[in-house]
Amino acid sequence: MRSGLLLNMGLRSLARNKMRSFLTMLGIIIGVAAVIAMLAIGQGARSSMEASIASLGTNVVMVFPGAQSSGGVRMEAGAASKFTAEDVEAVRKEATAVRYISPIARTSAQIKAGGRNWRTSVYGVYPEYLDIRDWPLTSGAVFSKAEERSGTKVCVLGRTVADSLFGIGSDPIGQSIRIQSLPFRVVGVLSTKGQSSFGQDQDDIVIAPFSTVARKLLATFYAQSLYAAATSADAIPLASVQIEDILRRQQRIPDGEASPFSLRTQTEITQAATSMSTTLTLLLSSIAGISLLVGGIGIMNIMLVSVTERTREIGIRLALGARGRDILLQFLVEALVMSFAGGLIGILLGVGVSALLASTQGWAVVVSPASIALAFGFSAATGIFFGWYPARKAARLNPIEALRYE
Repeated sequence: MRSGLLLNMGLRSLARNKMRSFLTMLGIIIGVAAVIAMLAIGQGARSSMEASIASLGTNVVMVFPGAQSSGGVRMEAGAASKFTAEDVEAVRKEATAVRYISPIARTSAQIKAGGRNWRTSVYGVYPEYLDIRDWPLTSGAVFSKAEERSGTKVCVLGRTVADSLFGIGSDPIGQSIRIQSLPFRVVGVLSTKGQSSFGQDQDDIVIAPFSTVARKLLATFYAQSLYAAATSADAIPLASVQIEDILRRQQRIPDGEASPFSLRTQTEITQAATSMSTTLTLLLSSIAGISLLVGGIGIMNIMLVSVTERTREIGIRLALGARGRDILLQFLVEALVMSFAGGLIGILLGVGVSALLASTQGWAVVVSPASIALAFGFSAATGIFFGWYPARKAARLNPIEALRYE
C-alpha cells in the first residue's frame, strides 16, 4: 500500500475523533515542551555558571587562610596565620609556574563623593590583580607599582560605584572620593563584569593599592588572601604545588602538619560547577521524560481502543485482500502522526515557555537545536514504541473472527 494512501487514511481516522486524538496528543505535547524547557533551564544555568567562573580571571589559583588548631580545639576558618608581603615576593621569585600574584586586603566602607554616598567593598591589591582577573579598564589607568609601594591614596572604581557616586555613564577620572574619611583620587574605571555565580554584583567594588588599604584602612601589614595566575591552564596543578610548598616554608610549617591555608583553582571550581549543572539537567530532564512516557502510554491505550472499535473494518479489509503488513502500517502511521503532531506543538510550546521564563523571571535559558532534536526524536520513538503493539495486534486479527465481531 502506498505511503501517501496510508497517511491519508491515518489522518481521516484521527479526524473522525478530533477531541480524543487531541487529548491523546496532549501527553506528548506536555512531555516535549517540558523536555525542551527543562533542558533550556539546565543549559542556561550551566552557561551562566561558566560565564561567572570565567569572570574570575584566567588560570586562577586562590589561597585562603584555613582553620587552625589550638590546644586540640579546631578554630574557625580564617583563624590561621595570614599572608605577608614577603610571602608574596617569595612566590613571585620562586614559583616558575606562576605568572602573576597579588595579595588582597578587603574591607567594607562608606564612600562619599560630593553630596552622594555609597557602601561598597574596598580591595587592596597589587596592580597585577587586574591581569589575574582579566579585567580591563574603560577609562584611566591602574595605579603603578611605585604608588602601591608608597601607599598613595588612589583608586579604581567599579562601574556600579562610579554610576552611584557620579551618575550613570559618568567619567570620574581625576575626581576625589572619601573612604572612611580619607581622600582618594580616582585614576581609573573598570569595565563591567556583571553578577557572580552567587548573585553578587562584581562591579560594586573599589580597588586601591594594597599597602594603602592594609595600613591606612585596616591598620595591618597582612593580606587576607592571595590571588595568582598560572602561566597556562596546564600549569595550574604545578602552580598550586609550588605556591603551597613556598608558603609552608615561609610560614615554617613542619612536615606532616596540615597547612593553615587552603588553595582553590579555577579548574576545580569549573569541574564542580559542571558536575552540579549536569546533575541538575539530568534530574530536570528525567522528570520531563516521565511526561513523555505517560503520553506514550496514552497513545497505546487509545490505539488499542481504536483496534477494538474497528475490528470489523479490519476484517473487511483483510477479506478484500489487504495484507497484515498493510494493516500494521496503517495503525503505526496513525500513532506516528499523533506523535509528530504532538511533538511539533510541544516544540513550539517549549520554546515559548523558555522565552517567557527568560523575560518574566530573568532566568538564563538556552534553547539549543540539539535539545529540540532530542525532544522531537523522543516523541517519534514514543509513537513507534507504543504504537507497535496495537498495530501488531490489528495485523494479526483473523479475518473470519474479525468479520463476526459486533
